[in-house]
Amino acid sequence: MVDHLANTEINSQRIAAVENCFGASGQPLAVPGRVLLGEGILTKECRKKPKPRIFFLFNDILVYGSIVISKRKYNSQHIIPLEDVTLETLPDTLQMKNRWMIKTSKKSFVVSAASLTERKEWISHLEECIRHLLMKTGRQPSTEHAAPWIPDKATDICMRCTQTKFSTLTRRHHCRKCGFVVCADCSRQRFLMPRLSPKPLRVCNLCYRQLLAEKKKEAEADRRQPEPIGSAIPAYEPSSGDDSDKSDDDKAEQWPADTEFYTSEVSWSSFHS
Repeated sequence: MVDHLANTEINSQRIAAVENCFGASGQPLAVPGRVLLGEGILTKECRKKPKPRIFFLFNDILVYGSIVISKRKYNSQHIIPLEDVTLETLPDTLQMKNRWMIKTSKKSFVVSAASLTERKEWISHLEECIRHLLMKTGRQPSTEHAAPWIPDKATDICMRCTQTKFSTLTRRHHCRKCGFVVCADCSRQRFLMPRLSPKPLRVCNLCYRQLLAEKKKEAEADRRQPEPIGSAIPAYEPSSGDDSDKSDDDKAEQWPADTEFYTSEVSWSSFHS
């Protein structure tokens, strides 16, 4: 299907339409050999609450963003190289159905589809694209993944000390290493994790001690990580977990609050052929 669509006018028009919907805030998406394979609305588990997001599946990247005006305007564009992606199917919860996790070295998050069929389609297409990319580049599947952030509402107390109770005055924080919801006293340290960010990031006290021990062990063994294999496609970096809500301004979103995303009669995703 990729070879069939790669140099067609319809594929060029589809990609141009996606670029137009993101406007000047988005990155250019049209490169030789890139094919838009499908698109749809998935519910993304964000820090504060689940939110609808538009997703576009290309043969080498996954693009998603916030919905401002459905099918006309999106913002907060995120680009994830598929070579870095690993998928994990998750069980349903009372609030979310048809869930799975998208895991990368810099960011991991949970999404859900409108139906079980759509989840199967998304996972099937994603896995096929990842398989082809890894064969093409000779890379091995990624084994290091960023921890997904536990939603704020999952706990009312610090998940480390289990004593501090959160309130309007006592803020929740997230450890960038384990993703736990922690209080300020349990996350005063910062640690440089180059895979996630060029700047030192907030970590909980336990992860800080573990990271220090790992750093000391690596220094003693004088280990050096091999340079990553280059790729002919543009080098996109998946964004880190801490930006998932900075751009998620509810006031900027005009998506109807009462929209039902699990209505069986409605299909929220489509894949091209």
